[in-house]
Amino acid sequence: MRFAILALCGVLSLFAQKRFQDPAPPAVKAPSGDAAAQPAANTDVRFHRKPKALPKGAVTSDWPWFLGPSHDAVSPETKLAGKLPPSGPPIVWEMKKGTGYSSPSIAGEYLVFLHREGNREVVECLKPSTGERYWRYAYPTDYEDRYGYNNGPRASPAIDGPRVYTLGAQGKLMCFHLATGQILWQRDLLKEFKVPQDFFGVAGTPLLEGGLLVMNIGAPGGPTVIAIDKNTGRMAWGAGDQWGASYASPMPGDPHGKRRVFVLAGGESNPPTGGLLSIDPSNGAVDFTFPWRSKSYESVNASCPVIFDNSVFVSASYKAGGALLRIGPDFKHQTAWTSPEFGLHFNTPVHKDGFLYGFDGRNEPDASLAAVDVKTGKIAWRTNPEWEETFEVNGQQRKQAMSTYRGTLLRVDGRFLALGELGHLLWMDLSPKGYKELSRSTLFLARQTWSLPVLSRGLLYVVQHDKDVVRGTGPRLICYDLRGN
Repeated sequence: MRFAILALCGVLSLFAQKRFQDPAPPAVKAPSGDAAAQPAANTDVRFHRKPKALPKGAVTSDWPWFLGPSHDAVSPETKLAGKLPPSGPPIVWEMKKGTGYSSPSIAGEYLVFLHREGNREVVECLKPSTGERYWRYAYPTDYEDRYGYNNGPRASPAIDGPRVYTLGAQGKLMCFHLATGQILWQRDLLKEFKVPQDFFGVAGTPLLEGGLLVMNIGAPGGPTVIAIDKNTGRMAWGAGDQWGASYASPMPGDPHGKRRVFVLAGGESNPPTGGLLSIDPSNGAVDFTFPWRSKSYESVNASCPVIFDNSVFVSASYKAGGALLRIGPDFKHQTAWTSPEFGLHFNTPVHKDGFLYGFDGRNEPDASLAAVDVKTGKIAWRTNPEWEETFEVNGQQRKQAMSTYRGTLLRVDGRFLALGELGHLLWMDLSPKGYKELSRSTLFLARQTWSLPVLSRGLLYVVQHDKDVVRGTGPRLICYDLRGN
């Protein structure tokens, strides 16, 4: 009898945890043993000046993946420049770039950046302080954004020791040897898992979790999430079968001291569906799911989950708003609160001392900066940072009201660094009592400045995605010197 019960439990467990097969395990190459590439002149880069020396005692860090070293838009760096000149910090170097919304990733003396030139996606490996090129690799693409925004890649590279991983807009997953640029393995995920192109292509950055790469693939009928062995490229597990791929990236957390991965899934579907999965990365078991998605067909989940204090916050635009879940020791969840007043479109809020800070709003005109008390879900304050700016376009002086609109936030050095979506950089003091602008620069005036700035060793990397309407400069990757004295 006992054996029969155990057998039945095993069958139920298998039924609950659906097993998925790897459709196309890749061939793997061992590193060739070739000498590391040396930095060489980069004709796409304009070098301006050497950065200042780092201040004595400054804390610095790598930025090896999306949202920074701790996956939460918080940087440990210190002794940064406290005041921003009106035209921006000194430029160290700038590189013309193609299309895409990716931001760079940095580890040691390597910066990796993914963008598109013509009909090719291009992986660049550069020296962070000079823009000199170690290596470059390009492969063909015919991806077209169905809404005409941008046909380039969205996901940031992920660097792990001697390897770097890139994911293109059509799901081309590449593993490179960081020092040489050798391809160790590659996969065509959309083709292999039979995932049709959705609204805006593949956007979520793969999460490096132990020996795995975790991705929200959103295959029809499952898996919703896959984990791939980072060394072999083979699928370790698949999880979920009800939701498609979103534009948010998987995020790690340790509620009650137990490692978990949180994935906010949900892209194109009719009727629109999506929500949060809590997954044990050791085996792909799903603790719980929480439906959260706008009821609008032409909408997506794009803001990443924020994990803190045995809780996880999720947010979506198009009248969805935000929700905070409390996670119990048994990994059952309770909805602490929901709020239609804090719906972030594609940026991710930042948590500090019991409050969430972020840019709420679907479009430029209705965007605002808000603070939310995580205990109650109540808006502590809301503001629209605004100022007037005079500039010249086609020989004519123009005065224009400006704002941060749907900006991004980075918490660092005791303050918040904000990048507005038109190219303004601001130091802010944000607290439960309110907002205070400390300093502001106009880096450029270009729409779609949506990528969070990257900070490493006192240098700030900003991606300009559109044409500067004042200076006429095209899309660029710009390295600024933000080191203090």
